[in-house]
Amino acid sequence: MELIKKYFPSLLDQQIYQLSYLKKLYAYWNTYVNLISRKTFSDFYQKHILFCLGIAKVFSFFPGSCVMDLGTGGGFPGIPLSIVFPHTEFILVDSIRKKIKIIEKIIDDLHLKNAKPICIRAEKLEKKFDFVVTRAVAKIDIIQNWIKNKFKYKSKYPFYNGALYLKGGNIYEEMKRFPHAIEYSLKHFFQEPFFITKKVIWISNI
Repeated sequence: MELIKKYFPSLLDQQIYQLSYLKKLYAYWNTYVNLISRKTFSDFYQKHILFCLGIAKVFSFFPGSCVMDLGTGGGFPGIPLSIVFPHTEFILVDSIRKKIKIIEKIIDDLHLKNAKPICIRAEKLEKKFDFVVTRAVAKIDIIQNWIKNKFKYKSKYPFYNGALYLKGGNIYEEMKRFPHAIEYSLKHFFQEPFFITKKVIWISNI
């Protein structure tokens, strides 16, 4: 949690409490379902929470916006983002029911009112969104095909609605098809070596 406080010093007490409670909740539920890799659990706050909050370093969601967390898995990045942006609605989507059931319990324990998990394939969801966020689900071109009709036409922002991808490593080949994409390297925001190759990719829906 010291890393979180270091890079997000303006968090409210309630947000700090919720983020602090996350590790205990995941330690418990991870014994039943593999929500996150046990190999990375010792670096829970760096590799899962802070990485997901890299989105919050490059982008701020307006109150009243609606965001889909596509392929949420263990609730990432949707749960950390819903804590940091309490006035934005987050729909956490995954097709694996047992994970969604546990995410529901985690959300209830955190008393999060702005996060809603749904067991469904993203391409079958009829709701429209301002933004889509996702981490390590599939290649960008595949996801872009899944979400091509999922955005609200009118944007609340001074730019188009779109998708925000959390990525790591060499994604040169993935990016070839998206010359208009904008890449934000997280090494410019976080000092730890883990973030040297980590980035947020923004792709407009237009």
